[in-house]
Amino acid sequence: MSRGTWTLADMPDLNGKRALVTGPTAGLGTSTALELARAGAEVVLVARSKDKLDATIAQFQAELPAAVFRPVIADLADQSSVRRAASEISTFGPIDILINNAGVMALPYSRTVDGFEMQFGTNHLGPFLLTGLLLPQVIASGHGRIVSVGSHAARFARRAPLDDPRTQERRYSKWSSYGESKLANLMFAFELDQRLTHAGLPVTSIAAHPGYTATELMGKTGGLGGRFMHSVSVVLGQKAEFGALPTLMAATAELPGASYIGPDGFGQMAGLPTMVKPRRRFVHDAEARERLWKLSEEATGIKYP
Repeated sequence: MSRGTWTLADMPDLNGKRALVTGPTAGLGTSTALELARAGAEVVLVARSKDKLDATIAQFQAELPAAVFRPVIADLADQSSVRRAASEISTFGPIDILINNAGVMALPYSRTVDGFEMQFGTNHLGPFLLTGLLLPQVIASGHGRIVSVGSHAARFARRAPLDDPRTQERRYSKWSSYGESKLANLMFAFELDQRLTHAGLPVTSIAAHPGYTATELMGKTGGLGGRFMHSVSVVLGQKAEFGALPTLMAATAELPGASYIGPDGFGQMAGLPTMVKPRRRFVHDAEARERLWKLSEEATGIKYP
Protein backbone atom coordinates (compact mmCIF):
# COMPACT_ATOMS: atom_id res chain seq x y z
CA MET A 1 0.00 0.00 0.00
CA SER A 2 1.41 3.38 -1.00
CA ARG A 3 1.43 6.39 1.27
CA GLY A 4 -1.44 8.76 0.65
CA THR A 5 -0.84 12.29 -0.57
CA TRP A 6 -4.38 13.28 -1.61
CA THR A 7 -6.00 16.11 0.37
CA LEU A 8 -8.89 18.51 -0.11
CA ALA A 9 -6.47 20.79 -1.93
CA ASP A 10 -6.52 18.20 -4.73
CA MET A 11 -10.30 18.44 -5.22
CA PRO A 12 -11.01 19.59 -8.78
CA ASP A 13 -13.36 22.43 -9.64
CA LEU A 14 -16.85 20.89 -9.71
CA ASN A 15 -18.76 23.88 -11.05
CA GLY A 16 -21.35 22.64 -13.55
CA LYS A 17 -21.33 19.14 -12.01
CA ARG A 18 -24.17 17.43 -10.19
CA ALA A 19 -23.45 15.04 -7.32
CA LEU A 20 -25.82 12.88 -5.30
CA VAL A 21 -25.07 11.75 -1.74
CA THR A 22 -27.20 9.40 0.34
CA GLY A 23 -27.14 9.76 4.11
CA PRO A 24 -26.01 13.42 4.23
CA THR A 25 -27.52 14.36 7.59
CA ALA A 26 -24.72 13.06 9.81
CA GLY A 27 -21.09 11.98 9.95
CA LEU A 28 -19.37 10.99 6.74
CA GLY A 29 -22.29 11.99 4.55
CA THR A 30 -22.41 15.51 5.96
CA SER A 31 -18.70 16.09 5.39
CA THR A 32 -18.82 14.53 1.92
CA ALA A 33 -21.77 16.61 0.73
CA LEU A 34 -20.37 19.83 2.17
CA GLU A 35 -16.99 19.47 0.45
CA LEU A 36 -18.58 18.59 -2.89
CA ALA A 37 -20.68 21.76 -2.63
CA ARG A 38 -17.65 23.79 -1.56
CA ALA A 39 -15.94 22.64 -4.76
CA GLY A 40 -18.86 24.01 -6.76
CA ALA A 41 -21.10 20.98 -7.37
CA GLU A 42 -24.87 21.08 -7.20
CA VAL A 43 -25.61 18.41 -4.57
CA VAL A 44 -28.68 16.21 -4.39
CA LEU A 45 -29.18 15.20 -0.77
CA VAL A 46 -31.07 11.94 -0.23
CA ALA A 47 -32.15 11.31 3.36
CA ARG A 48 -34.81 9.47 5.30
CA SER A 49 -35.82 12.24 7.74
CA LYS A 50 -37.23 15.51 6.40
CA ASP A 51 -36.56 17.33 9.67
CA LYS A 52 -32.91 16.26 9.74
CA LEU A 53 -32.49 17.06 6.07
CA ASP A 54 -33.98 20.54 6.48
CA ALA A 55 -31.63 21.20 9.41
CA THR A 56 -28.64 19.93 7.43
CA ILE A 57 -29.42 22.16 4.45
CA ALA A 58 -29.80 25.16 6.76
CA GLN A 59 -26.38 24.34 8.22
CA PHE A 60 -24.85 24.02 4.74
CA GLN A 61 -26.38 27.23 3.43
CA ALA A 62 -25.18 29.18 6.44
CA GLU A 63 -21.64 28.18 5.47
CA LEU A 64 -22.10 28.19 1.68
CA PRO A 65 -24.89 30.68 0.82
CA ALA A 66 -24.38 30.37 -2.95
CA ALA A 67 -24.36 26.55 -3.05
CA VAL A 68 -27.27 24.66 -4.63
CA PHE A 69 -28.80 21.73 -2.75
CA ARG A 70 -31.73 19.57 -3.83
CA PRO A 71 -33.47 17.67 -1.02
CA VAL A 72 -34.99 14.25 -1.69
CA ILE A 73 -36.66 12.02 0.91
CA ALA A 74 -36.06 8.28 0.61
CA ASP A 75 -35.79 5.31 2.93
CA LEU A 76 -33.32 2.77 1.51
CA ALA A 77 -35.03 0.05 3.56
CA ASP A 78 -38.26 0.60 1.60
CA GLN A 79 -38.03 -0.18 -2.11
CA SER A 80 -41.20 1.72 -2.94
CA SER A 81 -39.66 4.78 -1.29
CA VAL A 82 -36.48 4.33 -3.35
CA ARG A 83 -38.52 4.12 -6.55
CA ARG A 84 -40.47 7.29 -5.69
CA ALA A 85 -37.23 9.14 -4.97
CA ALA A 86 -35.64 7.96 -8.22
CA SER A 87 -38.70 9.15 -10.14
CA GLU A 88 -38.28 12.60 -8.58
CA ILE A 89 -34.53 12.65 -9.25
CA SER A 90 -35.12 11.68 -12.89
CA THR A 91 -36.31 15.25 -13.52
CA PHE A 92 -33.01 16.78 -12.35
CA GLY A 93 -30.90 15.88 -15.39
CA PRO A 94 -27.53 14.09 -15.67
CA ILE A 95 -25.69 12.96 -12.53
CA ASP A 96 -21.90 13.21 -12.62
CA ILE A 97 -21.21 11.64 -9.21
CA LEU A 98 -23.40 9.15 -7.34
CA ILE A 99 -22.24 8.33 -3.80
CA ASN A 100 -23.96 5.47 -1.97
CA ASN A 101 -23.02 6.43 1.58
CA ALA A 102 -26.08 5.82 3.76
CA GLY A 103 -26.30 2.69 5.85
CA VAL A 104 -27.06 1.09 9.19
CA MET A 105 -24.69 -0.70 11.54
CA ALA A 106 -24.98 -3.77 13.78
CA LEU A 107 -28.72 -3.65 14.39
CA PRO A 108 -30.67 -6.27 16.33
CA TYR A 109 -32.47 -8.65 13.99
CA SER A 110 -35.32 -7.04 12.09
CA ARG A 111 -36.70 -6.95 8.56
CA THR A 112 -37.35 -4.23 6.02
CA VAL A 113 -40.90 -3.51 4.86
CA ASP A 114 -40.10 -5.72 1.85
CA GLY A 115 -39.20 -8.67 4.09
CA PHE A 116 -35.39 -8.61 3.88
CA GLU A 117 -32.89 -8.75 6.75
CA MET A 118 -32.52 -5.08 7.69
CA GLN A 119 -28.78 -4.57 7.28
CA PHE A 120 -28.52 -6.37 3.94
CA GLY A 121 -31.72 -4.72 2.72
CA THR A 122 -30.61 -1.21 3.69
CA ASN A 123 -26.87 -1.36 3.04
CA HIS A 124 -26.93 -3.35 -0.19
CA LEU A 125 -30.35 -3.84 -1.78
CA GLY A 126 -31.42 -0.22 -1.35
CA PRO A 127 -28.28 1.21 -3.03
CA PHE A 128 -28.41 -1.54 -5.69
CA LEU A 129 -31.93 -0.49 -6.63
CA LEU A 130 -31.24 3.25 -6.46
CA THR A 131 -28.10 2.95 -8.59
CA GLY A 132 -29.88 0.88 -11.22
CA LEU A 133 -32.75 3.37 -11.44
CA LEU A 134 -30.39 6.35 -11.72
CA LEU A 135 -27.81 4.72 -14.00
CA PRO A 136 -29.25 6.27 -17.20
CA GLN A 137 -28.67 9.72 -15.66
CA VAL A 138 -25.11 8.83 -14.68
CA ILE A 139 -24.47 7.55 -18.20
CA ALA A 140 -25.95 10.77 -19.60
CA SER A 141 -23.25 12.81 -17.84
CA GLY A 142 -20.73 11.30 -20.27
CA HIS A 143 -18.14 10.73 -17.55
CA GLY A 144 -20.03 9.37 -14.56
CA ARG A 145 -18.60 8.09 -11.30
CA ILE A 146 -20.38 5.75 -8.86
CA VAL A 147 -18.87 5.40 -5.39
CA SER A 148 -19.87 2.65 -2.96
CA VAL A 149 -18.88 3.49 0.62
CA GLY A 150 -17.91 0.28 2.34
CA SER A 151 -16.37 -0.49 5.69
CA HIS A 152 -13.28 -2.09 7.12
CA ALA A 153 -15.74 -4.55 8.67
CA ALA A 154 -16.01 -6.25 5.27
CA ARG A 155 -12.69 -7.98 5.89
CA PHE A 156 -14.19 -9.81 8.86
CA ALA A 157 -17.05 -11.36 6.88
CA ARG A 158 -16.51 -15.12 6.82
CA ARG A 159 -18.77 -15.76 3.88
CA ALA A 160 -20.32 -13.94 0.96
CA PRO A 161 -23.97 -12.91 1.51
CA LEU A 162 -25.47 -15.30 -1.03
CA ASP A 163 -28.31 -16.80 1.03
CA ASP A 164 -31.94 -15.89 0.43
CA PRO A 165 -32.27 -12.53 2.27
CA ARG A 166 -35.89 -13.30 3.09
CA THR A 167 -34.94 -16.22 5.34
CA GLN A 168 -32.73 -16.49 8.41
CA GLU A 169 -31.50 -20.05 8.64
CA ARG A 170 -28.29 -19.31 10.51
CA ARG A 171 -28.04 -17.91 14.02
CA TYR A 172 -28.15 -14.15 13.66
CA SER A 173 -25.11 -12.07 14.60
CA LYS A 174 -25.53 -8.34 14.14
CA TRP A 175 -21.82 -7.80 13.55
CA SER A 176 -21.45 -10.69 11.11
CA SER A 177 -24.50 -9.46 9.24
CA TYR A 178 -23.05 -5.96 9.10
CA GLY A 179 -19.73 -7.26 7.78
CA GLU A 180 -21.49 -9.30 5.09
CA SER A 181 -23.60 -6.32 4.01
CA LYS A 182 -20.46 -4.21 3.61
CA LEU A 183 -18.75 -7.05 1.74
CA ALA A 184 -21.76 -6.94 -0.59
CA ASN A 185 -21.01 -3.25 -1.20
CA LEU A 186 -17.52 -4.14 -2.42
CA MET A 187 -18.67 -7.06 -4.53
CA PHE A 188 -21.30 -4.82 -6.10
CA ALA A 189 -18.80 -2.04 -6.85
CA PHE A 190 -16.36 -4.41 -8.55
CA GLU A 191 -19.03 -6.30 -10.50
CA LEU A 192 -20.70 -3.08 -11.59
CA ASP A 193 -17.45 -1.69 -12.96
CA GLN A 194 -16.81 -4.88 -14.92
CA ARG A 195 -20.29 -4.73 -16.44
CA LEU A 196 -19.95 -1.05 -17.30
CA THR A 197 -16.60 -1.69 -18.97
CA HIS A 198 -17.91 -4.63 -20.99
CA ALA A 199 -20.86 -2.51 -22.12
CA GLY A 200 -18.55 0.33 -23.17
CA LEU A 201 -20.40 2.84 -20.99
CA PRO A 202 -18.74 6.10 -19.83
CA VAL A 203 -19.08 5.36 -16.11
CA THR A 204 -16.62 4.02 -13.55
CA SER A 205 -17.49 2.27 -10.30
CA ILE A 206 -15.16 2.71 -7.32
CA ALA A 207 -15.32 1.70 -3.65
CA ALA A 208 -14.00 3.48 -0.58
CA HIS A 209 -13.88 2.93 3.15
CA PRO A 210 -13.35 5.54 5.90
CA GLY A 211 -11.13 3.57 8.28
CA TYR A 212 -11.98 3.91 11.97
CA THR A 213 -14.09 7.05 12.13
CA ALA A 214 -16.16 8.37 15.00
CA THR A 215 -19.70 8.71 13.65
CA GLU A 216 -23.17 8.50 15.16
CA LEU A 217 -23.58 4.97 13.78
CA MET A 218 -21.27 3.75 16.54
CA GLY A 219 -23.70 5.04 19.13
CA LYS A 220 -26.67 3.21 17.63
CA THR A 221 -25.39 -0.35 17.75
CA GLY A 222 -26.73 -0.97 21.26
CA GLY A 223 -25.64 -3.36 23.99
CA LEU A 224 -22.50 -3.30 26.09
CA GLY A 225 -20.31 -3.93 23.05
CA GLY A 226 -21.88 -1.06 21.16
CA ARG A 227 -21.44 1.34 24.06
CA PHE A 228 -17.83 0.27 24.47
CA MET A 229 -17.08 0.74 20.76
CA HIS A 230 -18.72 4.15 20.80
CA SER A 231 -16.63 5.23 23.78
CA VAL A 232 -13.43 3.99 22.15
CA SER A 233 -14.28 5.61 18.80
CA VAL A 234 -14.78 8.99 20.46
CA VAL A 235 -11.24 8.78 21.86
CA LEU A 236 -9.39 6.95 19.08
CA GLY A 237 -11.49 7.38 15.94
CA GLN A 238 -10.68 10.07 13.42
CA LYS A 239 -13.15 12.87 12.85
CA ALA A 240 -15.75 12.55 10.11
CA GLU A 241 -14.10 15.23 7.96
CA PHE A 242 -11.00 13.02 7.74
CA GLY A 243 -13.01 9.82 7.33
CA ALA A 244 -14.73 11.38 4.32
CA LEU A 245 -11.46 11.90 2.43
CA PRO A 246 -11.37 8.40 0.85
CA THR A 247 -14.90 8.92 -0.46
CA LEU A 248 -14.05 12.35 -1.85
CA MET A 249 -10.91 11.02 -3.51
CA ALA A 250 -12.89 8.12 -4.98
CA ALA A 251 -15.50 10.56 -6.29
CA THR A 252 -13.23 13.14 -7.88
CA ALA A 253 -9.66 11.88 -8.50
CA GLU A 254 -8.43 10.37 -11.75
CA LEU A 255 -8.65 6.67 -10.90
CA PRO A 256 -9.14 3.41 -12.78
CA GLY A 257 -12.44 1.63 -12.39
CA ALA A 258 -12.76 -0.94 -9.58
CA SER A 259 -10.30 1.00 -7.43
CA TYR A 260 -10.63 0.71 -3.67
CA ILE A 261 -9.67 3.77 -1.61
CA GLY A 262 -8.92 3.77 2.12
CA PRO A 263 -6.68 5.44 4.71
CA ASP A 264 -2.92 4.87 4.49
CA GLY A 265 -2.25 4.53 8.22
CA PHE A 266 -1.63 1.45 10.35
CA GLY A 267 -4.23 -1.19 9.56
CA GLN A 268 -6.00 1.31 7.29
CA MET A 269 -7.58 2.77 10.39
CA ALA A 270 -6.73 6.43 9.73
CA GLY A 271 -4.61 8.63 7.53
CA LEU A 272 -4.67 10.15 4.08
CA PRO A 273 -6.53 8.27 1.35
CA THR A 274 -4.73 5.94 -1.03
CA MET A 275 -5.45 2.86 -3.16
CA VAL A 276 -5.81 -0.25 -0.99
CA LYS A 277 -6.67 -3.89 -1.64
CA PRO A 278 -9.74 -5.71 -0.33
CA ARG A 279 -8.69 -8.73 1.69
CA ARG A 280 -11.67 -10.99 1.10
CA ARG A 281 -11.37 -13.36 -1.87
CA PHE A 282 -15.10 -13.02 -2.59
CA VAL A 283 -14.50 -9.55 -4.03
CA HIS A 284 -12.36 -11.09 -6.78
CA ASP A 285 -14.54 -14.20 -7.19
CA ALA A 286 -16.44 -13.59 -10.44
CA GLU A 287 -18.84 -16.47 -9.77
CA ALA A 288 -19.72 -15.17 -6.29
CA ARG A 289 -20.22 -11.64 -7.63
CA GLU A 290 -22.48 -12.99 -10.38
CA ARG A 291 -24.56 -14.91 -7.85
CA LEU A 292 -24.92 -11.82 -5.66
CA TRP A 293 -25.93 -9.75 -8.69
CA LYS A 294 -28.67 -12.21 -9.71
CA LEU A 295 -29.91 -12.45 -6.12
CA SER A 296 -30.04 -8.64 -5.96
CA GLU A 297 -31.93 -8.36 -9.24
CA GLU A 298 -34.50 -10.88 -8.03
CA ALA A 299 -34.86 -9.13 -4.67
CA THR A 300 -35.32 -5.66 -6.18
CA GLY A 301 -36.98 -6.46 -9.48
CA ILE A 302 -34.57 -4.30 -11.46
CA LYS A 303 -32.49 -5.15 -14.50
CA TYR A 304 -29.63 -2.79 -15.19
CA PRO A 305 -29.60 -1.27 -18.70
